Amino acid sequence: MSHISTILEQTSFSSADLQQLLLCDGEEKRLLFKKSGEVKDLNVGNKVYFRGLIEFSNVCDKDCYYCGIRKSNRTARRYNLTDTEILDAARFADENKFGSVVLQSGENSSPAFSDRIERLVRQIKHISEGRLGITLSVGEQTETVYRRWFEAGAHRYLLRIETTNPLLYHKIHPDDELHDFNHRLDCLHSLQRLGYQVGTGVMIGLPFQTTADLANDLLFFQQFGIDMVGMGPYIEHSETPLYEFRHELLPIQERFDLSLKMIAILRILMKDINIAAATALQAIDPLGREKGVKVGANIIMPNITPGFYRNDYSLYQNKPCIDEEPAQCKGCLDARIALADGEIGYGEWGDSKHFMKNKENNELKN
Repeated sequence: MSHISTILEQTSFSSADLQQLLLCDGEEKRLLFKKSGEVKDLNVGNKVYFRGLIEFSNVCDKDCYYCGIRKSNRTARRYNLTDTEILDAARFADENKFGSVVLQSGENSSPAFSDRIERLVRQIKHISEGRLGITLSVGEQTETVYRRWFEAGAHRYLLRIETTNPLLYHKIHPDDELHDFNHRLDCLHSLQRLGYQVGTGVMIGLPFQTTADLANDLLFFQQFGIDMVGMGPYIEHSETPLYEFRHELLPIQERFDLSLKMIAILRILMKDINIAAATALQAIDPLGREKGVKVGANIIMPNITPGFYRNDYSLYQNKPCIDEEPAQCKGCLDARIALADGEIGYGEWGDSKHFMKNKENNELKN
């Protein structure tokens, strides 16, 4: 029996165990993916849930060194969808039984922004007669603001930590109060206290990142008790400071392969959470998201932003599907999920089973 086979039989894992899994290849990698697929089928089934992604603005107050919409990128063509355009996209999601939408934008913490998000959440709930689940991914806010949005009807929140190593975090962000690792952690805790289904994630294959960093990222997800994870390969953008380190990166195919292993290991580690197959996977491999689903992911986020704006929400280069309208994207994904032996959970919120179990246990205790 191989060393990897022995690790895969365990019920708990050390950082060293996870590093061994991340480094596996050949037959051992096949065993990893076989195991993660079995764990997925047993615990969350073959259903894949859609989150209609509305990238409603690329205006951002942050200056993260890896991001194409960072504030200092003067070449970015800034945009901000109107409320009408956002609500039209939400109607499309409702009419096509996506079950949920994600409102995503650059980070902004102004009172006007907070008011607008609250208003949009209430309007989406109204026009869909409560059918659409709502995930927000709009960055760091105060707990008061998070509470307002939760009470308006948002029930999931995605705030990617990008790396759980504070030293690496400081290498990929400016060293100032606006880019503080501990503050980002505090925001995740606030979201959890308020009752959101909390999501986070990391970039895989960053400059300066080690295998130990990635193993510890996985352990962080488990120790925090995260409900959903969206993570994918780091893809460089020419208008960012990290671009100068592009020659030190793992080859792009290795970053892709490492991302699949991260999904697979996380599925084994946290059997009943929601895991997204990131769009960045498809930027590297035409079947990238399907491969993510095969090894453990159960969430896909079809982009339903109006096509005119898609290329401007450019976090990284070679973003796929920028020339498709929402209806084309849906038809394409129907076929893709079938190829991955998945069934689309149309009209379902697809809430995190991990979250729901914890909620039930807490209610029983109280």
